Amino acid sequence: MDMHTVVVGTSGTTAEDVVAVARQGARVELSAAAVEALSAAREIVDALAAKPEPVYGVSTGFGALASRHISPGLRAQLQRNIVRSHAAGMGPHVEREVVRALMFLRLKTLASGHTGVRPEVAQTMADVLNAGITPVVHEYGSLGCSGDLAPLSHCALALMGEGDAEGPDGTVRPAGELLAAHGITPVELREKEGLALLNGTDGMLGMLVMALADLKNLYTGADITAALSLEALLGTDRVLAPELHAIRPHPGQGVSADNMLRVLEGSGLTGHHQDDAPRVQDAYSVRCAPQVNGAGRDTLTHGRLVADRELASAVDNPVVLADGRVESNGNFHGAPVAYVLDFLAIVAADLGSITERRTDRLLDKNRSHGLPPFLADDAGVDSGLMIAQYTQAALVSELKRLAVPASVDSIPSSAMQEDHVSMGWSAARKLRTAVTGLARIVAVELYAATRAVELRAAEGLTPAPATQAVIAALRAAGVQGPGPDRFLAPDLAAADAFVREGKLVAAVEAVTGPLA
Repeated sequence: MDMHTVVVGTSGTTAEDVVAVARQGARVELSAAAVEALSAAREIVDALAAKPEPVYGVSTGFGALASRHISPGLRAQLQRNIVRSHAAGMGPHVEREVVRALMFLRLKTLASGHTGVRPEVAQTMADVLNAGITPVVHEYGSLGCSGDLAPLSHCALALMGEGDAEGPDGTVRPAGELLAAHGITPVELREKEGLALLNGTDGMLGMLVMALADLKNLYTGADITAALSLEALLGTDRVLAPELHAIRPHPGQGVSADNMLRVLEGSGLTGHHQDDAPRVQDAYSVRCAPQVNGAGRDTLTHGRLVADRELASAVDNPVVLADGRVESNGNFHGAPVAYVLDFLAIVAADLGSITERRTDRLLDKNRSHGLPPFLADDAGVDSGLMIAQYTQAALVSELKRLAVPASVDSIPSSAMQEDHVSMGWSAARKLRTAVTGLARIVAVELYAATRAVELRAAEGLTPAPATQAVIAALRAAGVQGPGPDRFLAPDLAAADAFVREGKLVAAVEAVTGPLA
């Protein structure tokens, strides 16, 4: 576990905080202001619980059963029961980082003082995170309305000492055993607390935040690989001139063009070697890379805006207001997050598509401007990168299927009380798969483009300094250069890790300075 600490207040949680807790194991602390807000909101809930008038979530049933008034003697059982009955997920276990993000974001909302739970409930959630205990959450169970109910219920179940959880060593054990081993006392839920632990968009939001972080790295990486392919194809960098992009002022387009231009600075390959086969314009996949990559970048900007708004939100039903009212609402509906998750899957698929087209161009002797077929050492005896492009094409096809929106679907539930749902969790799950696939697609272009540039260099042409830095770092990472056919899968896996871990961007930035 990382010793970095994230302090959770009544507001101000950032995307960086989410990534630190989810991926880096940062510790979590509640601020004094958060504890005070929790206590104040709890006093309001306790006062309402003592009154004879029914209040949803405090002294009533839930969903379609909200019309039943629950007597004081049954309210603790009511809160336990909602957690147990809603922990109904099925399928594979969800990744540890997703569950940690889910729990941390629920804790963030609890700390806002709008949910009415006791401070000790919030502190127990922080203790579980800090102990490295990860409740077992399953792939299926959330419709993205009333929040991510089943996933959050599995987390709440672990706080009660029930269900299963994964310990710091990765072993799945009964949650009660893990709590005891770390000196954590299970919570005894009171009025509204079970409901408050379940009503949130925390799973889909956590996956959005992490996808945005991954896509930022991949979009910069894709600018780099597009530049390397342009260089390997002896293309012209004149299309990247800032004055051309200034007259179509989409911000992301200008950023991508600038990134590519900086990668190509000092290249001896671009725009000077077309005497044998002059061409006025490069193909769209080369010439329009800034336009496509840039449009995706602008979509990421919109995604960050939505994520930041949701991070600033207190999502629960009912909510405790500063004036003492406890009001029902629909803020748990996942539509705002679901839409942008689907939007990101669309641009990821299109970025994968244009990336694959450049790879195919590098391998086709009729379009590669003098490169050997499939970049093979001895074409015919060697197949070169022929099947690497097959793999890339299969990944692109998968991303196109994953681009079909989940948020356009809705299956009514809870006896038609919850008659329109967002499917935001499903949108988030498929986006995670798409992001993983996109990294592999970019890695294949990197693998092909660096090999192609090295073949050009063997002919006496000088690549850009940034390109040379990429090739050196990639070879140091164990990815081999041109030569006879060999077992390709290990090279491709190493190239994938090189891209995902940010080493591609780091290699270029060592020469160019920070890229956007």
